[in-house]
Amino acid sequence: MGDQPVRVLACGDVEGRLNALFNRVQTIQKKTGQFDLLLCVGEFFGTTPEAEAEWQQYKSGAKKAPIHTYILGAAGQDTVKNFSSADGCELAANITYLGRRGVFTGVSGLQIAYVSGREASQEPAPAHCFTSKDLSALVAPLTSSTKFRGVDILLTSQWPRGVWNYGNNPDVNTKFCGSGSVSSLADKLKPRYHFAALEGAHYERLPYRNHIVLQENAQHVSRFIALATVNNPAKKKYLYAFNIIPMKTMDPTELVKQPQDVTENPYRRSGKDKAEMPKMNFSTEQEEPASQFFFDLSKKQGGGGPRGRGRKRDGDHQWRRWEGDGQNKQARRHPQPPGPCWFCLASPQVEKHLVISIGSHCYLALAKGGLTSRHVLILPIGHYQSVVELSSEVVEEMEKYKSALKNFYKSKGERCVLFERNYRSQHLQLQVVPVPLDRCATEDIKEAFMVQAQEQQMELMEIPEHTDLKQIAPPGTPYFYVELDSGEKLFYRIQKHFPLQFGREVLASEALLNIPTRADWKECKQTREEEEECCRLLRDQFQPFDFALDD
Repeated sequence: MGDQPVRVLACGDVEGRLNALFNRVQTIQKKTGQFDLLLCVGEFFGTTPEAEAEWQQYKSGAKKAPIHTYILGAAGQDTVKNFSSADGCELAANITYLGRRGVFTGVSGLQIAYVSGREASQEPAPAHCFTSKDLSALVAPLTSSTKFRGVDILLTSQWPRGVWNYGNNPDVNTKFCGSGSVSSLADKLKPRYHFAALEGAHYERLPYRNHIVLQENAQHVSRFIALATVNNPAKKKYLYAFNIIPMKTMDPTELVKQPQDVTENPYRRSGKDKAEMPKMNFSTEQEEPASQFFFDLSKKQGGGGPRGRGRKRDGDHQWRRWEGDGQNKQARRHPQPPGPCWFCLASPQVEKHLVISIGSHCYLALAKGGLTSRHVLILPIGHYQSVVELSSEVVEEMEKYKSALKNFYKSKGERCVLFERNYRSQHLQLQVVPVPLDRCATEDIKEAFMVQAQEQQMELMEIPEHTDLKQIAPPGTPYFYVELDSGEKLFYRIQKHFPLQFGREVLASEALLNIPTRADWKECKQTREEEEECCRLLRDQFQPFDFALDD
């Protein structure tokens, strides 16, 4: 079949309503053409005399399913009798029981992992339950391969517990819903589609990512879809149709494309879930911990009253001007981080004494432990990971800040060097460091970066003048990037490891600023009072160049 898409139908609990299901499938196929297979999760068989009679018609061959149908085993004691063995087998023409657990690979190369029944709460486990041994036996052979990227489809009867974390809320009582073992299974198997049932509800969760951004290579997203019961009176969706190209034949760049509404992985919540977040830290180049802290950004943040038109120049007023009572429509549209973020302006823990200027989409902050007293960061107000992910209006305002800073530094006899490390950082931090004009030319700065990169076995490449960074680094690619005051740009695609302080080390070196002891920001920490004083001075000096005060 090559890279032709496979046409798949997925269905929730059938509960013996076979005629209703297959009539519906036939109607769909008349309209849209033949599907390749139908996958049923949840309880396939019913326990009423009507359900038994319907099944007999298919079992005897009097009726035949209009499509290859694959089902899971019993999810309750009452239907165990319909499955004579734990192994998969054909139960009737075109109706196949997949088995207790395993992996089914279709002729197209589509890989479907499955586990029947509910999580066992006792030993020995009843016939309609699975155990941790079943899950280990399913996971181990798949994940032992270094080439394992995930499965195309995962079928479970039970929902994964906590699948709603960071996502849209389902219409079920989440207190008692789902299995922790199924969550763990989904986390390990990274299915592109995961179907479940048993809750009588239809729930399509927002897609979630399977990698830690900037710390792991980009991977495909997963979609969880729960389906309702066939012919339910509330008319909730029980059948889901989709096309899928098997992962093994798919173009890798297509596979890892991240949709706009992707969220964090719901199964990787930090143990510090309810803990207070650490202080927001405007340090330069700090390594953020891999296990993040989480807090709820959906609650309305506190904020000063109406926006007010008086142009007070203090930082507090600028702060309120954005935070205000929601009249600033720009602020409402900013993306929200799926987890916590130390650099999102909406964070209640933000160290606002470091903020110098706030625009509509970006803000300027004093770098904590900066190389010089005028070392600043340009940061997007909304949650973006890197320059290549910015929307056009954010890029536009970032360029305005760059231009304002260039003019500001020029008035101080300095040139401007910008760099970004899109690696082990969660929120875009564009570092802006001034270098005295009389100390070194742009060529010297460029050479210093090139030489130091070579020493570390890294090859910095020069980006052609009119080439956009997005053309070189698709979102999710870790990279290091430098922009010189001449407009020249240097770029390094990070392979595995990267010295976190590289940008600072080059600028602090003897060839440039000659302050090698300040290469590590932790050695340059100031007290809060010193930071406040430094920021107040800088805010006053930058004021004539601050376009954000004029809007």
